[in-house]
Amino acid sequence: MVRLVLTNFRSYDSASVSLSTDPVVLTGANGAGKTNVLEALSMLAPGRGLRRAPLNELTNQKATSPWAVAARISDANGEVMLGTGVVGDGSERRVVHVDGSPASGPGVLSEYISLGWLTPAMDRLFLDAASGRRRFLDRLALILHPGHGRSVNAYEKVMRERNALLETGAQANPSWADALEAQMAEHGVAIAATRRDLLANLVSHIENSAEGAFPKALLALDGDVEQDLAEMTATGAEDAFRDRLARNRPRDAAAGRALQGPHRTDLLVTHSEKSMAADKCSTGEQKALLIGLILAHAELAKALSGRAPILLLDEVAAHLDRLRRAALFDQLVELDAQCWLTGTDAELFEALRGRAQFFTVFDGQLNGPKQD
Repeated sequence: MVRLVLTNFRSYDSASVSLSTDPVVLTGANGAGKTNVLEALSMLAPGRGLRRAPLNELTNQKATSPWAVAARISDANGEVMLGTGVVGDGSERRVVHVDGSPASGPGVLSEYISLGWLTPAMDRLFLDAASGRRRFLDRLALILHPGHGRSVNAYEKVMRERNALLETGAQANPSWADALEAQMAEHGVAIAATRRDLLANLVSHIENSAEGAFPKALLALDGDVEQDLAEMTATGAEDAFRDRLARNRPRDAAAGRALQGPHRTDLLVTHSEKSMAADKCSTGEQKALLIGLILAHAELAKALSGRAPILLLDEVAAHLDRLRRAALFDQLVELDAQCWLTGTDAELFEALRGRAQFFTVFDGQLNGPKQD
């Protein structure tokens, strides 16, 4: 990314910065707007961004027009200008432009840019509900499989339609229930297959990596459709999932939701050296496991596609000791991919001096790059 432009986004009425491909360090007091920059960047990926906030709440409260984020991306294929924002009608209808021309939707962004992130809210990833781990897994999958997001969206849309039909009584229209369940099975197996492919590659990469400052993770998927794919063909897995959905209509109708499927899958993470489930590890070990996972995935993405994702690391250095901070910075530089780091204390990033672009953030302004 060689240029970033924010318009009416959160605390910024207007901001524009030119960049090199080196890591970017944003420092400033709490509330200065550092995380807002990362959130703006995360809107250049499909989905709702790193805070998952309603899109119509991202506009600067003093603004009279809606928010927009634009970035110029430069790589081996040339340069492209990406832009996204919301329509100024109070809705959450999102628009995307590529080189100034309207695009079909946010999914097209993943063809030009890959983003991953780590925020303080994710420190509880291994402790909270499976839904957070599932979103984390699907974001990782999206970086290597840009079409994964479309499969997830299509599956969730059909599942909502089935839920609504079951609420009104599927017995009145069993053929429509059959059709919806066939679509759920098709999209669900595609989702599960992509997750299994990601995990197979990531597990292999982690196993073959040298020991480092961050612990290695053992990974597994706990899901019925993923298990079907381990035992049968994709066609067989579709048939099995569709049959389960049909049999479970009364139970799902009573629950008001589908009780089986890839929307219930969990990502199981274990500290390899300790043979301990991640949720049983200490807070520091959980953080180290998560950082190690994100770094391993970025390395894998670069090895498979030739391009590592842009990483957005919010306050990641604050709770690492000096040796792990230095190891993290070295790995980020070695990735040779732009990454963004935030922190209140610029001294935490001294090991990156001369290897990164330093900006100070104050009152909705980006000042820099700041050098020694």
